[in-house]
Amino acid sequence: MAGRVGRLCLYYRKPPDGDRWISGDRYVRAVAKTLLGKTPRAGGVDKVFQNLCLGLDRLGVSYQINVPFSDLHDDDRVGVLGVGRYCLAGYDRRNPIVAGVALMTHPSEWPTLCDDYPVVRYLQHSQWAGEVYRPFFGDRVALWPVGIDTNTWAPANQAKTCDFLLHDQIRWDHETTGSHLLGRVREELGRRCLTWTELRYGAYDQRDFKARLDTCRAMIFLCEHESQGLAYQECLSSGVPVLAWDQGYCLDPNRFQWGQPDIPATSVPFFDDRCGRRFTGPDEFATALDEFQDRLQSNGYSPRAYVLENLTLERCSAAYVAIVNAATT
Repeated sequence: MAGRVGRLCLYYRKPPDGDRWISGDRYVRAVAKTLLGKTPRAGGVDKVFQNLCLGLDRLGVSYQINVPFSDLHDDDRVGVLGVGRYCLAGYDRRNPIVAGVALMTHPSEWPTLCDDYPVVRYLQHSQWAGEVYRPFFGDRVALWPVGIDTNTWAPANQAKTCDFLLHDQIRWDHETTGSHLLGRVREELGRRCLTWTELRYGAYDQRDFKARLDTCRAMIFLCEHESQGLAYQECLSSGVPVLAWDQGYCLDPNRFQWGQPDIPATSVPFFDDRCGRRFTGPDEFATALDEFQDRLQSNGYSPRAYVLENLTLERCSAAYVAIVNAATT
């Protein structure tokens, strides 16, 4: 039919769980989790896919998930967000692919991706991450942040009883550098008789995070770098300003193996003066805290306005469809 537009076919495929200790124990572990009432905690990439789909639903855009490759039509539009090489294993169609954001940690891990498969765009969330991929994939690299569910992450209709949520997302060197930074933050908060509650990334669920945000006036965000940073953006969407450690470089120890020891990076890639304030390290924290507090007390921040302007589900999911349409039709 003339003018027909193919289906939007999205793929999110992760490698199946393997055995840990003995053959077949992956099945026992799955049953045990069910009996104990445990549900898997959604990881960052899981949430990217979930939020993309939720945004498409709100826009009324139809899509298919994980259609067997053999059932693809020639005019179908293909977007692949999966994890690792498994996500494209067995793909033998000519349909152009928009891939990313998490097929690999660094492009040197799969430099032949665009030769192995008809990948016409590779997505990264933010500018600094895109610059890492451009030497490998050139003009195929496109920037696309996923949206935040601003209905779920909305300002709480309750009194704030705590000054700060201290969000510890320090990934590397937690024993030394991380401990020193956390110690300085706690010391300065205590010196000012400010109250705080702490969460360690990966050790809480979304309900706990939201409950803490609802009681806190602001968040201190400690993370080496983020390509997007859903946790701090959920905080901004909740109307909670952020004081963020932003030391300026990728500190992943694998950077030496990648052959890129000096990669400029940021922990808050989507951020402006409405959102809060940055500081570069322990020695700057005291001054940054004082300035942040002064503006916070005068209601000088409007973080939710930034998210509503730039990072809604609808806006970001529409941008994804536009990228796929431009690249595959």
